[in-house]
Parts: sequence; C-alpha cells; structure tokens
Amino acid sequence: MNYEEALKYIHGVVWRGSRLGLERTYELLERLGNPQKQLKFVHVAGTNGKGSTSAMIASVLQNAGCRVGLYTSPYIYCFNERMQVNGEKISDDELAELTAWIRPEADAMEDPPTEFELITVLAFEFFRRHHCDIVVLEVGMGGALDSTNVIDTPEAAVITSISLDHTRELGETISAIASTKAGIMKLHGDVVVYGQNAEADTVIAAEAIKKDCHLYLPKYDTLKPLSQDLTGQTFSYGRYRNLQIPLLGTYQLNNAALAITTLELLQKKGWHISEKNIRNGLAETKWPGRFELLMKKPAVLVDGSHNPQGIRATAESLRQYFPQGGIVFLVGVLADKDVNNMVDQILPLAGEIITTEPANPRALPSGELAAIIRRLTTLPVVDGGGIRESCLLAAKLAGPDGVICALGSLYMVRDITKAMKECFV
Repeated sequence: MNYEEALKYIHGVVWRGSRLGLERTYELLERLGNPQKQLKFVHVAGTNGKGSTSAMIASVLQNAGCRVGLYTSPYIYCFNERMQVNGEKISDDELAELTAWIRPEADAMEDPPTEFELITVLAFEFFRRHHCDIVVLEVGMGGALDSTNVIDTPEAAVITSISLDHTRELGETISAIASTKAGIMKLHGDVVVYGQNAEADTVIAAEAIKKDCHLYLPKYDTLKPLSQDLTGQTFSYGRYRNLQIPLLGTYQLNNAALAITTLELLQKKGWHISEKNIRNGLAETKWPGRFELLMKKPAVLVDGSHNPQGIRATAESLRQYFPQGGIVFLVGVLADKDVNNMVDQILPLAGEIITTEPANPRALPSGELAAIIRRLTTLPVVDGGGIRESCLLAAKLAGPDGVICALGSLYMVRDITKAMKECFV
C-alpha cells in the first residue's frame, strides 16, 4: 500500500459518517494490542481554542526535552499534520505502512469503525512506535463519546472555552454541550478548565464532584497584556514576566494562561518543566490558520473561526489591530453554521463583504450565503464564487493599503493561503 492508497482507504465510503459510541474504537484497539495503554496523555476538549492550547502545551513540553505526540483535527495543508512527534508530521511512507498493518483488523470487524475512529487508532499506534513520553490529544468533537475518550485517566484533562457549536450532535444548550465536553473527566483525575462561562462551569463542577476530580482554573486577574503588533504579543501571567507568543488574537492570551496552568499542574506531578521551557516553548509555538497574518501590505489575515463565539473573539482582535475598520471580509461557511450571529459580529468592522465556498461537501453555496448576508446589511455584498476568484476580487477591493480578513471555516484556510499568495506575487 502506498500513500495515495492509504488515504483512499482511510477516506473510503465504508467509514464515512459520525456514529456515537466507543465500542468500535475499543474493539479495534484491542485487536491491535491496546497501544494507548502504553502512553501518557494531556486530553484537550472544548469548543474554541483546543488546537491553539494543545499546540502551546506541546511546544513547551518539547522544549523541556520530552518526546511529544500531538494529535489534532482538522488539518490545514495536508492530512499528515493530524499526528506529529516533536513537530514532525507522520511521513507518507509510515502512514501507508501503518494503514496496511491496521487494515486487516478493521476489515474484520462486524461493525466497522468510522473514519475518525480509524484515524485515532492509527495515531495511537504511531505514537506508541515513536516512544512518546506524552501525547497532547485533541478531541475531535464533543468529549464523552469522542473516540479519543478511550484512554485511561490522563495526566491532565483540559477543557477550553465552551460555546454553541455542533448543536445537532452535542445539544442545543450550553449545559448540554458542557456535559458532553466534561465527559473526558475520569475518576480521581485532574482537570484544568478555561472557565468564563457560568452555565458551563456549573455543569463541569458538578461532574468533578461526581468523579472526585480536582479542578484547576487560570488566574485571569494576573494576566496582563503588555504589547501587541502583527508579529505577536507580549504579556505577563502570574509570576511570569514578559512572556511572548507569536499567535495573534487577544483571545490567545487566555489560551496561553490555560496552557500555563496545565503545565504547572504537570510540574507538580513530576514533569521537569522550567520557567525557561515555558518561556521558550510559548515563543516557539506554531499554529496556522487561526488569526494568521499571511502578509502585511495589504494586511491579509486568515482565520478558521466558525461559530459565534469564535467570530466574536476574532472581531475583538480586529478592533484592536485595525480600529479604523473598513475591512474587506472574505466569508465562507459550512451549511450548519449560525450565519446571522456570525455576520452580526463583523458588520461594524466591514467595508465590503465577499462570499465564497469552502471545498467541502457540507459547504453553504456562496450565492446562498450572499443572499443571507444581504438581508442583514446595506453594505456591498458580492458573491465571489470560487476561492481563487474571491481572493482576486478581495485584493482588488482592498488595494495595497487595505485589510483583508478571510474567515468562517478551517476547511478553506489552505486554499485561501495559496490563492492570496498567488494574488500578490
């Protein structure tokens, strides 16, 4: 089996869909000798900030000399990004070899795994073979019934910011979603919680009591922003002074505080993480597609925000960096997103809006998106069609001194990045 054959098998029709339950993942892992039992984890769930927080934790642990696995989704540029060891994604050859090794067992199952379940099991075996000291494991969706939740009690369970998203699968209230996310908490475990949402916090606290978990929350009153520009941010938190992160977006400081709180917990559990490791690891964090600056003139940002809370955080950051407004927004979303609430957040900052369509079968057609937005504003709204055409139009409207912000779906970050760079060659 070569790389292309492996991807064809992984993405095969037989695996498609999302079916709740952990039974299939447990069965496939059992058939393969339970590789997850040989690993330690930081398990990360939440609505927004999972990936950024995971990337910061992994970067610091790597700086501390650990062999660190990182499991995330979705990918931005290539499938292999989903599983990495010390920042190096799985190679094409190893992905092919692992898939061929797993295939007979998956094919033999009476109730076959879903695509995500298959990928998760593949990642566990990848991390086992590479003798990872610890794996930062990001939940795919939800928590309780997500296939990553087959692990034993992790070194730390981390619950990032919670808001309404994937309501069809997870529930239509904050309480229901928080209950699902809290499902990653294990008996007698240690849990680091973002907080900042009273309804969600009540649910998580109740679950902690039920499972005898110890809760840790960041001390946001000690978080002090110091400076920011389009190259990154400087801040102080607790006893740490003048920390730096290259990630843009005011919300990333809260994610950094959550990451530091998690790392301090790991210190207490015997992991050798120095202040220097925290400082250097945060400064070296890489996480594309989240309020990422592609170029400075014109200023072109791409952001994978795809729910009201995420867009609200993006809008707050845009106000900090570009208070003059007049931004050319390039918007594309999946059909299940709350477009009205998302658009409400960006309208005060917008000069013009161009709609486009992510390369995903669940995408909302750009014409339909344009029609929805036109009902909400008198600003110019243009159906840009495909990604490349939309980027060319955005470049023309913004001019050399303008600001372009592409947002609405992580599934279009790769194509937006490529098209924008081609536009300004």
